[in-house]
Amino acid sequence: MTDDVNPPEIILVGGVSGSGKTTVGTLLAERLGWDYAEADDFHSPENIAKMRSGTPLTDADRMPWLRKIGAWMDERVRAGEPGVVTCSALKRSYRDILLGGRPAARLVMLDGDRDTIAARMRERKGHFFKPGLLDSQFADYERPDPDENVLTVPVDEAPEKIVERIRADLHR
Repeated sequence: MTDDVNPPEIILVGGVSGSGKTTVGTLLAERLGWDYAEADDFHSPENIAKMRSGTPLTDADRMPWLRKIGAWMDERVRAGEPGVVTCSALKRSYRDILLGGRPAARLVMLDGDRDTIAARMRERKGHFFKPGLLDSQFADYERPDPDENVLTVPVDEAPEKIVERIRADLHR
């Protein structure tokens, strides 16, 4: 990192389930020396039970979750403590909730095709999110428009390379 560039104070790492948000977000936070928050930790027990049963979440299910993530972001900024947080941020309306009125936040969207993500999910053990829900995530996913100022990063490299690319792009 260079001293002459002001990076965002909050980096939101988004993408469908299985895209590597947790791995990349954790590694990015470690490299930056910033606080890290996992989006799954903000879900209600009801949402987790729903996903565990194979039922996709609705927009109504996600609203309290998005507000909790936004509150975490606000707390970090108020405290002057930068952070990295994950969240699928699948729809523009979700991104508007998370980023609207938060100029210190920047979204990095991890992007991969369905087959690549599905293969990753098959290798994942012990996660409550059922692989059968992946299609519902891709159905809900609205690719960011250019006016959203989202850094979209392909997930076809090792997590360390993805983190290097994110750091370089955010400090350009």
